Amino acid sequence: MFTRTIALGAAVACLVAGGIATAAVRTTPVRTTPARTTDTWPGRLVDPSPGLVRPRALTVDRSLGERRAALEVRLAQRLYTFWNTGDRTYLRAAISPHFKDNTLPAGRPQGPAGPVFASKRFRTAVPDLTCELSDVLITGDKITARLVFRGHFTGTLDGVRGRGQKIGFNALDIQHVGTDRITEDWHIEDNGTLSRQMNNGGVNKGG
Repeated sequence: MFTRTIALGAAVACLVAGGIATAAVRTTPVRTTPARTTDTWPGRLVDPSPGLVRPRALTVDRSLGERRAALEVRLAQRLYTFWNTGDRTYLRAAISPHFKDNTLPAGRPQGPAGPVFASKRFRTAVPDLTCELSDVLITGDKITARLVFRGHFTGTLDGVRGRGQKIGFNALDIQHVGTDRITEDWHIEDNGTLSRQMNNGGVNKGG
């Protein structure tokens, strides 16, 4: 358990820094590539199905084997296509019915209803919300992802009406994958930046 904690911490630090941490975590070779669908590893793991988001950068532990690695990449694509579109079909294809949010915000329901609630609520404020899958790191039964959410605050949030402020903020997720679905997660969003943008005029004026 202690080793797993170190590995997860290194993975998150790697994505925040925009680099690759390998030697401190394991000796298994990994490779990072822009995640275009190719015939080479790991690009060939990306699901080219129309409508699915594709990671801009992908790092995969080769020791997983191609079948398991492809499953985890595909689950990441499905989950973040849900966040990119709000379409629950993608969410149901990505998470277990017994899914658990280990960093559940106050007021959000536990289980699969939680992401649905959060997406619907935020899209009321930012109807044109998009989710860019900037970095994906696949290690063992974990998916670590860096996300960039963008849009315009033209709706309402907690009774406050937007004025079209431009929104852009980062988030980090760790997803735990079971046999064929994501079973639990941990996540953190840059709510400080989001709040400043909503209150101070958006990305360009409010940071």
